[in-house]
Amino acid sequence: MAMAQPLIQSTLNRAWWGIVLRGILAIALGVFIIARPLESVAAFALLIAVWALIDGITNIVHSFDVRPFVKQWWLMLVGGIISFVFGILALYAYPVLSLAFAVIWVSWWLLLSGFVGIYIAVLQRSAHVAWGWTMALGVLSVVAGVYALVYQPATLAAIMGLIAAFGIVGGIFLLIGATRLKSAQQDVRSALGASMG
Repeated sequence: MAMAQPLIQSTLNRAWWGIVLRGILAIALGVFIIARPLESVAAFALLIAVWALIDGITNIVHSFDVRPFVKQWWLMLVGGIISFVFGILALYAYPVLSLAFAVIWVSWWLLLSGFVGIYIAVLQRSAHVAWGWTMALGVLSVVAGVYALVYQPATLAAIMGLIAAFGIVGGIFLLIGATRLKSAQQDVRSALGASMG
């Protein structure tokens, strides 16, 4: 038990520092996006392009790994090639293509989820289940999707605002979690000390 105590303490200490650093970085990211929106948009566009490249390369390599076991391995290969080509084009047409992709992706996501919500509301109505809120949210999502397609700069600003808010709120919750972990660390230290005595 005496050997386990330093190991447990060092593990909890590393976990605590990791959570604190992630929380601080998340808050810093959110604040940076709010303070420097143009630089943030440029970084976001670059992130999309690099992500597409890495995702494409990973899928291409992985498709050959699973080739002996999966009959449809070529689907992963095709997806990887598409992602890789998109990444190259996004770097070439930087930042326009990446930002257009982000806006269109969000717009289509809103539209499709809205149409699904409307369809579910119709099914709920035919099943004599409360359907009003589902229909309202579905219609609202469709309207938001159309708005996102028509007013693309506002959509991009909303995306960046959501990322900033998520960073700040997520960072605060991580720091709260770190304080709770520190409290738990004290409890573990007390419990280990009591078992030793």
